[in-house]
Formats: sequence, structure tokens, C-alpha cells
Amino acid sequence: MQQPSEMNPAPHSIRSSRRPLIAAALALCLSALAADSAASPERAPRIAATAATAADSVVNFSLLDYRGKYHELRRTEAKAVVLFFTSFNCNRLRASLGKIRSAQRQAAEQGVDIWLVNASTKEDPSDALLMMMAGGRKNGPIPDTSKIDAETLRMEVLRSAVGSIPVLRDEQQLVARRLGVTTSGEVVVIDPKELKIVYRGAIDDVPLDQAGKAKAAHPYLITALTEFLSGRAVSVPKTEAEGCPIRFEVESATAPVSYREVIAPMLQKNCVGCHSPGQIGPFSMSNHAKVKGWSAMIEEVLMDRRMPPWHADPRAGHFANDRSLSTAELHQMLDWIHQGCPRGEGEDPLAVERPKAATWELGQPDFVVPLPQREEIPATGTVRYRYIDSAFVMPEDAWLRAAVVRAENPKVVHHIIVRVQYPKGYSEMPKDSYLFTTWVPGLAQAEFPADTGMFVPKGSRFNFEVHYTTNGKPETDQSEMGLYLAKSKPSHQLEVRVSETRDFEIPPGDANAEHVSHYCFTRDVLLYELSPHMHLRGSTFKYQALYPDGRRETLLSVPNYDFNWQTSYRLKEPKRIPAGTWIYCSGSHDNSKRNASNPDPTKTVRWGLQSWEEMFMGFMTVADVPTERAAK
Repeated sequence: MQQPSEMNPAPHSIRSSRRPLIAAALALCLSALAADSAASPERAPRIAATAATAADSVVNFSLLDYRGKYHELRRTEAKAVVLFFTSFNCNRLRASLGKIRSAQRQAAEQGVDIWLVNASTKEDPSDALLMMMAGGRKNGPIPDTSKIDAETLRMEVLRSAVGSIPVLRDEQQLVARRLGVTTSGEVVVIDPKELKIVYRGAIDDVPLDQAGKAKAAHPYLITALTEFLSGRAVSVPKTEAEGCPIRFEVESATAPVSYREVIAPMLQKNCVGCHSPGQIGPFSMSNHAKVKGWSAMIEEVLMDRRMPPWHADPRAGHFANDRSLSTAELHQMLDWIHQGCPRGEGEDPLAVERPKAATWELGQPDFVVPLPQREEIPATGTVRYRYIDSAFVMPEDAWLRAAVVRAENPKVVHHIIVRVQYPKGYSEMPKDSYLFTTWVPGLAQAEFPADTGMFVPKGSRFNFEVHYTTNGKPETDQSEMGLYLAKSKPSHQLEVRVSETRDFEIPPGDANAEHVSHYCFTRDVLLYELSPHMHLRGSTFKYQALYPDGRRETLLSVPNYDFNWQTSYRLKEPKRIPAGTWIYCSGSHDNSKRNASNPDPTKTVRWGLQSWEEMFMGFMTVADVPTERAAK
């Protein structure tokens, strides 16, 4: 699969003609500061007993910050990345935040990114946060928390205490655990190109209880950055950091993690469906040896959140089809890999012969609606969309519990959209419905939500919108749709509606071209699913509900949109949306060279059907609430 296309914004930019002069001046300034401080006899360096080396490796990782923005280590253009591990529950770090802000101002012109990483799993939105807030404001009053919700308070703390420095959420403590960080207040400096640690430890040699009262004799962080950026070996690669102990929610495994009882069942449940012969995974998890051989890649895709494929911010919405692993599962898998992937005794659960995959995941349909003839796809070139009427005619009025499309040849089928062609004179066709059903890579085929269904009247036909792509050799396809009848009439009739815009133009090289669209519900509805859709330059997508009473709620945020996974996010519980509510969709495209999926960053991009053009669409699966119920 391709890498996610979103990347971190470019570091602070200046005119190229000025950069060498400013960089050189700053390097001289930092070098002088480091030399003067190191020569001071005031305090001996707090060098750690076990010195680290510049060969310490780092696995690529990604985290979201508290503004919901995606950050990936390997995607940054910075020359160095500084991680400062903090905790909302550690009041001792207030003075360190000022040092980090100062370091950011000095390092920005040198192309250094500074990220705060919060590795505490339990956040206290009251006393500790308020003390930090008071420390971040000179003589600032402590506000009344009774009128401030936790999320608003968190954001206020960030604005007042750390300014524009991103604070990353290591809520599952993967990064802290992988880097061996056990104390908030520790700094880790990383070379993002080589994925190596060049320094770790304290910011300087001033004890936390003397912050603001004593001058640093040894500015470890500044010295390490100066030496690294000038190409010299870091003279003190590791020191001891002060702070608060990080309490890990899941402790590291001391005994071998069982492959047969823990790892293999986890893989069977979450991974083998795609990683098996004939499926889309790049390798098959057919036995222990195969998994062990790919263990380094498995570790990487877990750390950078590529797998399992789930792109929703967990702070916005709860979804029934959430494919992400739990914190305990992630640490069990990573601990097993770090232990050397022990196999243990007994039969290999992954090596047993798997039953042949069923043609239809939901069982044999009541009606099968195929394309009327086999379609020919050329070896090369652009294939225009094909709009194909089926020969099938619905023989009876039918309520459906499912309608799924099976792409016969997914190697060349880009997507299929099916629409109902209602019989002539039929007056009850849904006016706002955009489509009937669809198939795109990665979209799970499932039954409709409980007590819902779609209605198809007798005499209806179906039109298939099919987008084929070439793969270098001639291919054929005869995809089909399966219809599953409901046993009884459901309470709610489903429709798929859309909020979209086609009025956009994405300039060449624009890494964050922002777009919005709106949709207003004129009747009360129940909302069941949200499905964002963009093409290869898609970067972020968010649904917000703007309620008639003035409230705003984020229903879904996808900070790292991946065109390869067209996910439909099904709410755990249907959400009542009152009439007069606006759905506000906002998002962005990345048309820069940093987007690995970008077909051509030198082109201006507009709306279009082909994947090298763009779309901005927010699909919504809803059901109108009956009038008598809506009035109650």
C-alpha cells in the first residue's frame, strides 16, 4: 500500500538568499553560548552513567496533536526533531516550558522542529492544568473551572503555556516505550533522515527546583544541536533528566508473549483477512516464519499507524467498525517482536489450511444483478467512465437488508457506483438520495444497520457507473451486485446523501489547499454512517454538525486521509440530527512534492472524475425520522 499522503507543514521558511547568512550567524551564536557555558566551573555535567551513542535507532512513528493535526517523523523536512516529553500531571515542568519556547525561537531558523509529547494516559483537567496555566501567564488569575469543559481548558493551557509548539498525544505510550523514556522532562533529539538518536536527557544542568534562580553552566540541548547541525559528533550524547515518573498503563512483558495464544489469534482477527493469498495484503501471514520475516515492517506500520487501516481521530466519535488495535494488543505485539518473535511449542495456528473465501461474504444473495456483458479493458491509456444499464428488472416490491457489489476483477476496477432507475411514473423516489450502493477498495461489505433498510419498487432497474484503470495488459470484468431481502419491513428507510463542492482550484505545490462544503437537513434524521471521499491528493477531512441552538459538534475527523482505504465510518449508535442542522465539511488537499501519492505536484488541479483530478465529497447514510415521531 502507498504511504499516507499527509505530511507535516514545512518549517519556518525564509528567503533562500538569506538562509545561509542567518544559519551561519545563529550557529556562531549557539557555539559561543555552548563554549562559554561549558567553560563555567559552577556545576559539573550530569552525564548519565551509561552513555548513549549516535547509533541509537528510532522506528518511524506518527502521532496526532491536541489540535487534531497529523505528525509523522519521516515526513518532516526538519534537519533535526526535538521531542520534549511532558505530562499535564507534572507541575515540576512549568519552568521547562519557557526553556523549550526559547529553544524553539533559536532553533527555528536552523530547520529544527520541536514537538512536545504528552505520554500521560490520564489527564487531569483541573488542579494540575490550572497551575500550569497560572505559570504560563505572568500574574494571570486562575479561572473558574466550573464553566470550562475539559477540552476547552486543555486548549487554553496549550495556548498560554506552549504557544505554537505542537503537543503530540502519545496516549497509547508507544513512542515513550519504544524510546525508553520513563520520565517526563526528558529531551530526545532525532536525526529524521537517518532515524537515529543524537542526544537524550536534560535540557541543561539546572535542577528543576532551581529553575529561574540559577544560570545553566551546561546547556546540553543547545550544545547537542549546535554540534549535530555543524556535522560534528555530539560530545555529550546522554544525560540524566529530571521530571515526574511516567506511569505506563501497560507494563512491558517480562515473560515471553505466547504466539499460539495471543499473537496468532490477534493476527487472524485483524490482519489475515487481507494478508492471505489473492487478497490485497503485500504478503501472506500463512505461518510463523512469514510473520517473523516481516516483523520489522509490522513494527513500523504499527508505530506510524498505517495498520490496521483506521484513520479516524479517536477523540471525535465512536464507531462500530473501528479496526484499530487496543493499547494492550499493540504492546503485546510490539513486546513479542522485541523478544525476537518466539514461536513456542505446539501447532502453528496460521499454518492450518484456511477455507476458500466465499464469493459472497454475506452468503448467497436473493437476487444477483450482473453487468449485462463482459467488459473489455485495454492494456494502457485512460478509460472513460462507463455507465451501464443492467438487464435485471426487480420482480417485486422489496425491502433490502443489504445491497453489496462484488468487483470480479479488482486489479482494474477503481470503483463502482450503483443507482436505481425507478419505474416510469413512480412518484415516491427519494429526492435527496445520491446513490444506492457502491464498491471501492477497502470498503467493508456489511448489512445495513439494525431495523433499517432500502426500498426498491417492482419494475426498477439499475445503472452501474464503473471506473476502470489499466494495468499494462488487457483485462476483462463482469462485476455484479447482490441484493438481500429483509424478512420484514424495517422502521427506517436508508438514504445516502452528500455534501460536496466542485468549486475549487489547487495550485501547484500547495501542501494545504483547504476546502469546505455544506448540507442542511430540513427534517429530523437519524445519522448512521459518514464516508469522506477525495482522490490521491486528499489530506484531511472533518464533519461537524452546526445545530440550530448554536452548538457545534465534531462528528468525524480524519487527519490522515488515505485514498487507498475508502472507509465508511459507522456510528456505534445512530445519532439524532434535528431539522435545521447544517453539516459543515472541511478538509484539505496536499498538492506538494512531499505527498508520495501525488501524480504531479507541478499541475493545477480541479474537480474531475479521474484519480489525478480531485473531489471533495462527504457522504452521509441517514434515515428520515417519521413525522409523528419527529414532532415528539
